[in-house]
Amino acid sequence: MTITVQYFARLREDVGRERDEVAAIGEVQTVGDLWRHLHGDPPVRLMVAVNQAHARLDTPVTDGDEVAFFPPVTGG
Repeated sequence: MTITVQYFARLREDVGRERDEVAAIGEVQTVGDLWRHLHGDPPVRLMVAVNQAHARLDTPVTDGDEVAFFPPVTGG
């Protein structure tokens, strides 16, 4: 079983791919743990969704979840 990770906009360019499939392992309990497992410390500003709902770095993740990472949105 896995957690699907998707990257959007500039983050996709930064990590060099659109998605990752991560084995659900005991050390990955939250969205922040997942980012650290894949990339080290998370950026200061990062938008996250879990199963298409707004989330935070301390949101729990479980087997089968879909996690999406977005850069912050600016407008004007």
